[in-house]
Amino acid sequence: MDLNRFLASVADRAAAEVDAEQAALFLLDAERGELVARLPHAFEVAEIRVRVGEGIAGTAASRRRVMNVPQASRAPEWSRRFDQETGFVTRSLLAVPVLDERGDVLGVLEAVNKCDGDFSIDDEAALTRLAHEVAPVVARTSLRSAPTSFRFNGVVGSSRRMRAALERAARAAPTEATVLIRGESGTGKELIARAIHVNSSRADGPLVKVDCAALPDSLIENELFGHVRGAYTGADRASAGKAAAADGGTLFLDEIGELSGPAQGKLLRLVQERTWYPVGGTQEQTADLRIVAATSRDLEAAVKAGTFRRDLYYRLRVVEVELPALRDRGHAELDRLIDELLASARRTHGRPEVELTREARAEMHAHTWPGNVRELEHCLESAVVLAPGTAIRPSTLPLARLDGPGRGSDTLEVLPLAEMERRYIRRVVDACDGNRSEAARRLRIGRNTLLRKLKAGIN
Repeated sequence: MDLNRFLASVADRAAAEVDAEQAALFLLDAERGELVARLPHAFEVAEIRVRVGEGIAGTAASRRRVMNVPQASRAPEWSRRFDQETGFVTRSLLAVPVLDERGDVLGVLEAVNKCDGDFSIDDEAALTRLAHEVAPVVARTSLRSAPTSFRFNGVVGSSRRMRAALERAARAAPTEATVLIRGESGTGKELIARAIHVNSSRADGPLVKVDCAALPDSLIENELFGHVRGAYTGADRASAGKAAAADGGTLFLDEIGELSGPAQGKLLRLVQERTWYPVGGTQEQTADLRIVAATSRDLEAAVKAGTFRRDLYYRLRVVEVELPALRDRGHAELDRLIDELLASARRTHGRPEVELTREARAEMHAHTWPGNVRELEHCLESAVVLAPGTAIRPSTLPLARLDGPGRGSDTLEVLPLAEMERRYIRRVVDACDGNRSEAARRLRIGRNTLLRKLKAGIN
């Protein structure tokens, strides 16, 4: 069953049944104790997660009862996080738990903003009936084990740019197309390559990686294509090479932009025809393999400069997947990654009691993460290991200061005040992943004021 189609159809029916502006079916992620809902494209994020017991939906799950809230902002259970993350304005809410035959929670069906008046008793009954219809479908199909986060085999992403990259990778995965993954170091290119492989018809075959940046020119050809016995001094036995090892599977060429000109020429034949000659050999070899490549380099500039072959460039970029830098993925997604990686580090190192202080989280949001997700992961792992007590404070975070002048620098760029405002507002909106309601909240101005400045050309 198509999870997205199912969730969308239930949400559409729920909204129509009770005459609501929006509706969503939250599914329980039991492992994390969270409710997860996929959101329509009209929203500024792809999914929303709430803890069981948090907000109206979370309370409906924890209490296993209907929650009908005519004025959301006045309810003690109300959480503003949904509106802050989505840019939506919630007035009224109706939430009904979805329970299995034993009374265990499978999810929550929620309708938002009655179009005329308040949600009635009849609306409660209608949504409850729909929840009863949905429950056996969720319980008896693969939906319970389906991924309820917007992720692609462990790669988390709900910002618009990351969601676009994951959707593109997911569409390419079941095909035989050559894929070029682009992005800065640490953005997760290898994770995407692995996800493409395991979601392809070659999943039972090998995924073989060649790190083009780690090998000198003299060894890259031997690494890829192997050699025959006696090909050079010390070659006392034949070696098949990585291309042969990837037969029936996927060959992942990491940092392909680092290859020298001669190595690029040798690789072109493999990309075009899936054939090659071993070093010192005269017998053509072939393999049934798919090629996925990755680079952090500007290949277009390299082609113009003559350092990367134009014909190889076009052969590689059949499908391109562009991974955004962490600093461009928005504060909501950074929070989600912090929580996920922190939980993983606590499990790995046996320190479940360690928590991140509000000040430390703010420090992490102020950092630009030049090393991207890899830097974030290592930062949190180090902090969990080295925290002297149960609290991770700013002083515990090993944040590298490689992305600008040091704090003691006295270099000052003097700009007109209007230009400073223009740049600052643009950065805040970008940091909020385009969510203008959240940007206005952080700037402490009204949303209409922000929109007026944007229309006036501030953005």
